[in-house]
Formats: sequence, structure tokens, C-alpha cells
Amino acid sequence: MIIMAKSILREFGLRHPDSLTPLNHWYDQVKTADWKNISDIRQMYNAVDYVGNDRYVFNIRGNRCRLVVMIFFDIRTVFVRFIGTHQEYDKIDAAQI
Repeated sequence: MIIMAKSILREFGLRHPDSLTPLNHWYDQVKTADWKNISDIRQMYNAVDYVGNDRYVFNIRGNRCRLVVMIFFDIRTVFVRFIGTHQEYDKIDAAQI
């Protein structure tokens, strides 16, 4: 998959160094993935949630952080829309961000 906006992940990792390794691991796995639908994602990430509007939520670092991405399967592209702590995630509408 092509991942857009890695800089958002890097910036978050600088503010939360304990999340940097799990975010890099997620990035490396997704970069080599070839997802066609949510079933393909769940083979790799069982806890991913579809929240509507092409947005999917991944738990990072044992659910301490939430990553919201838009996935367009037809063009194999993932857009990072939000990364934040669980508390920050609770303040957003993941389907609209």
C-alpha cells in the first residue's frame, strides 16, 4: 500500500517516543500489504474498526494511541488522517476527520 502523510506519524513519535517503534512497525507492515477489503486488513490487524466514510481506526501501543486512516483499496492508498492518544481520539469524530 502507498501511505500518505508519514510526517504526521513521525511528529507524533517525537512527542510520544514510546509510540515510535509501534508506529514504525505499523508503517512497515502496511507498506508491504496489498489489501483489497477489510477482511484483508483483519488478517493482519484483528482489532481494526471501520467507522464509515472510508475511515479505519487502528489501536497502537495496546490501545494507548489511535490511528485514523482513509483507505482507498482501488488505488492501494492509505491516508493518515489522525494520530493521537486515546483521550485525544475521544474528542474527534473519526468518520469526519
